[in-house]
Amino acid sequence: MKLYLRVADWSAGRSVDYCVLGGPLFSSVRECLNPSIPAGRPSLGYTGRAMLYVLLLLGGYVLGSVPTGLLVGRIYGVDVRRVGSGNIGMANVLRAAGKLAAALTLLGDMLKGFLPVVAARLLSENEWMIAAVALATVAGHCWPIFLQFKGGKGVATGAGTSIGLAPVVGLVLFAFWWAVVLVSRYTSLGAILVMVVSPIAFLLSEQPVPYVLYTLVGGALVLWRHRENARALLNGTERKIGKTTEDDAHVG
Repeated sequence: MKLYLRVADWSAGRSVDYCVLGGPLFSSVRECLNPSIPAGRPSLGYTGRAMLYVLLLLGGYVLGSVPTGLLVGRIYGVDVRRVGSGNIGMANVLRAAGKLAAALTLLGDMLKGFLPVVAARLLSENEWMIAAVALATVAGHCWPIFLQFKGGKGVATGAGTSIGLAPVVGLVLFAFWWAVVLVSRYTSLGAILVMVVSPIAFLLSEQPVPYVLYTLVGGALVLWRHRENARALLNGTERKIGKTTEDDAHVG
């Protein structure tokens, strides 16, 4: 049994039926909103696709801009920007408000990355567009519109986008990140290593070229955001996770 989606066709002044829901989740929704639909059914057209792409990009950036760590810190009565490194990421929230607050921040930041990518995959099969949404989301976290473009470093949000793009590979990379953190006690070292490994993992697992390029560009962005942490690691001055004594602003 096939279920058609009725959508208003403004240019023709009437309603038309777009494809069917009923197959696998990603493919069935894409068939309803993507131009590659069964013969005899109208597509959204160039203007409709362009509007969809713009909305997906803006939605990814805006959702990425939501300062999860700051909001969680306020729930705990702490302004994380005035504690430790001043960063809104999970590591600084851990120092400022404890383990539960840090876990909530990690989960929220990952969801910020995961949800826009899943939405893009549901609504489009354009892999370049999906990768662009992932990058826009990470950029939103790093330069959030809600905090005068002063945000976090993009690791957890980037992990969420990777899981959205390639669930198995993304989860393995997430596990690798935390394995490094638990062994070394340095969140920054885990972040740096996973950004180096991610493009290789996506390439070896034969992910689409746009996804591999995203891991290169997004990884370079996250590495650049960790440039001070890299210097601190080399100098032996980087703080370990969970350390609560006052220190400089190299970590977060």
